[in-house]
Amino acid sequence: MVILPPKIDVFALLIFLGVVQGVFLAYFFLRHSREAQFPNRFLGWLLLGLSLLMADIWLCYTNYMFRVIWLDDATEPVNLLIAPLVYLYFQTSLSGRFGRRQWLHFIPAGLYFLYLCLIFYPQPEALKYNAYISAFHDNLPHLPVRHYGPAWAFWLKDQIIEMTSISMVIYLTLSFLCIKKAFRREALPFFSNQNHTLVWYRKLVLQLCSIVVVFLICRLSFPDDLGDHLIAAHIAFVVYATSFGVLRQSAIFQIIPAPDPPADESSLPVRKYEKSSLTPELEENTLRKLQNLLAQEKPYLDPACSLPALSKQLAVSPHHLSQVLNDRLQLNFFEFLATHRVEEAKRLLSDPALSHLKMEEIGDRVGYSSKSAFNGVFKKLTGQTPSAFRSSCLSA
Repeated sequence: MVILPPKIDVFALLIFLGVVQGVFLAYFFLRHSREAQFPNRFLGWLLLGLSLLMADIWLCYTNYMFRVIWLDDATEPVNLLIAPLVYLYFQTSLSGRFGRRQWLHFIPAGLYFLYLCLIFYPQPEALKYNAYISAFHDNLPHLPVRHYGPAWAFWLKDQIIEMTSISMVIYLTLSFLCIKKAFRREALPFFSNQNHTLVWYRKLVLQLCSIVVVFLICRLSFPDDLGDHLIAAHIAFVVYATSFGVLRQSAIFQIIPAPDPPADESSLPVRKYEKSSLTPELEENTLRKLQNLLAQEKPYLDPACSLPALSKQLAVSPHHLSQVLNDRLQLNFFEFLATHRVEEAKRLLSDPALSHLKMEEIGDRVGYSSKSAFNGVFKKLTGQTPSAFRSSCLSA
């Protein structure tokens, strides 16, 4: 068995630092994934998965894989986890719920892991050595080896690149459509910078799409896995960009305004809807119609309630309704929706006649199909969980 000396260069250093930064960032998001921040766990696992893939490529590129040859191709199941985690992060962040059926997205990766446990992981190290040098050092002599299992059983493993490509394209497309739909609900163009949260999602999905583009280009341009270091280097840049985005959103880096009032009107901040055609009279009329609709029909209890749907009921544009919510109620649409749903939940939880209802049923009645999303929003607005709120009301 030939063992080549380590290869350390700029790419090796860049990828190694990307692995370290990715693990650190994954820990940060997983640590902040409780209650209303539960979508962060998907982002955390995504970053951890990307770090594992970068670590695998780093071992191969630097020749350290010769020293841990039993790890060759060990991270292949992670390839099929990355894209579903991307989609689930955006989907749960924008909808506020995670249903049981969404676990189905992880089935392909789980089945592929079981397949490798049967057909590849137990194989002798000589076979893994041959697989490694075939991809990265095809000039080295192969070792004689006897492996168990028929040759056709390895067919699925030979298709991992194709399966990864298909998974990435499908799930990144779904993620892109999910974010585009969120912009449409807020009556904003896709490249608008008015909603900082949506801007974060847009930047992240475009960065992840760039990984797919680089992945496909490298696979078409290089034989075997020789272009993997370029993919890993690009992933490292995406991790660095994500870290920078997190730091920019941190309250530590926010500029605290001076307490003194501005000297003249020219220094006042420009209102978000300064150029809107909505007059004060129309704004007042829209608010009155909204209050009547809320009292009579309670549209916020519908899980499908959206800004366009609500504006259609009021016969106003989504942009004008958004302006009314912001100017008159100081709430964006999602905050408005959550406030009324939680108020309705408080009414149900304090009713002794409904004490037999489970929390999932209460959440479902007020428009949340996920217990975790309901608990997170309720605690964020009231400071206590629905169960604690019910106990305090019924014991009083």
